[in-house]
Amino acid sequence: MSCPICSEKSDAKYRPFCSRRCADLDLAKWFSGSYAVPSKDPEDMEEALDAALAARARDDGESTH
Repeated sequence: MSCPICSEKSDAKYRPFCSRRCADLDLAKWFSGSYAVPSKDPEDMEEALDAALAARARDDGESTH
């Protein structure tokens, strides 16, 4: 298996990477947003989050009365 960053032979210690450097470079890409998991409907996710937060606020309000 080759390293997904530099294509060198992977090292079992850092698998699937060849070194700590390549593993760290990959992690940095995730942190910087270079890699992202695609979403089909980001607007729907925002609406679902808003609805869940509103329901939680409503439920919290009902439990105090």
